[in-house]
Amino acid sequence: MTNPYELDVYGKRGITLVRGQATHLWDDQGNEYLDCMSSHGAAILGHAHPAIVDVLTCQAAQLASAPGSFHHPEKTRLMERLVGLAPLGLARVFLCNSGTESIEAALKLARASTGRSRIVAAKRGFHGRSFGAMSATFGPKQHALFAPVVPDVDFIAYNKTEGLEDALDDRVAALVLELVQGEGGVHPAEAEFIDQAAQLCRRHGILLVIDEVQTGFGRTGRLFACEHYGLTPDILCVAKGLGAGFPMGAIIVRDGLEFPPGSHGSTFGGNPLACAVANTVLDIVTAGGFLEDVEAKGEYFRSLLDGEVRGIGLMVAIELGERARPYLDRFANAGVLALTAGKKVLRFLPPLIMTRDEIAQVGEVVREVLKEPVVARSTSAC
Repeated sequence: MTNPYELDVYGKRGITLVRGQATHLWDDQGNEYLDCMSSHGAAILGHAHPAIVDVLTCQAAQLASAPGSFHHPEKTRLMERLVGLAPLGLARVFLCNSGTESIEAALKLARASTGRSRIVAAKRGFHGRSFGAMSATFGPKQHALFAPVVPDVDFIAYNKTEGLEDALDDRVAALVLELVQGEGGVHPAEAEFIDQAAQLCRRHGILLVIDEVQTGFGRTGRLFACEHYGLTPDILCVAKGLGAGFPMGAIIVRDGLEFPPGSHGSTFGGNPLACAVANTVLDIVTAGGFLEDVEAKGEYFRSLLDGEVRGIGLMVAIELGERARPYLDRFANAGVLALTAGKKVLRFLPPLIMTRDEIAQVGEVVREVLKEPVVARSTSAC
């Protein structure tokens, strides 16, 4: 199905989704799929989770919208919980609607708080598509298309300690990093790289901004990927899993970082519906055994796959020797919806509630599909 009214910025895959339940999706032709996309990592509790449905229904009947200049109980509770769950030392919260918005807030806060303009980010990193977030995303072609991008942004090699001292000096406002580069190919950070970067940030008064938009709230088997590194950033950016598919984002920051009143805001950020959903998500993912189960299922998933397999928790990738995009159609035909992460990387981001039996089904499909390389159709008449 095509939609002549849509300005298509995504490149459609020829499937119209009409229903979801837990880890399964159905299209308008009645085809059923195991979801290994979870809306690019957002739908961590799958689809139509009964607790999410209930809280949305109840909250919508009570209070659905409230300006940011007012308190409401769900927002107050959520902020307190986020501070209590975040790495020790993070003390305050700004709520928004998406990962891109959380990065925008972090970049503005870094410049406002330090009086410096320079931003350093990593090659292969991805932080969003608005102007600030895109400018901190490594993408020379996109930067050229929309030039001029936000100035004073430089890029360093990811997981390379050489050159860090030259890049991180007293002119830098913020260093922006993912602890697992998701769109860049599912590359976990090396501890030595993160340790040295954090030390240099402390030495030079640089704000360390950690982007956990995709990794936060259990994706890696810990509530935050920071926990794998014993790391406390100055600004933690989160989104996706916090709303389990409902639009939600936040930055969690240390004391001393300030926005002058009126210099930033969000009409819908922290609305009662989103906050009620986020509180329910936290109830579920912090329940005993949930995160441990995610970690174990991730190890099991990776054990089923052949080739160059990377990942942590239920964030899994396979490096191919050829273009990955054509394989997505094969997976869909076999009943699995997956993603790419770069030209030659297949990526799997299933809901965190996916069972071991379902993971085994996915593993079998992956093995079968990858047995035969994708070969371009011959134009010969023979």
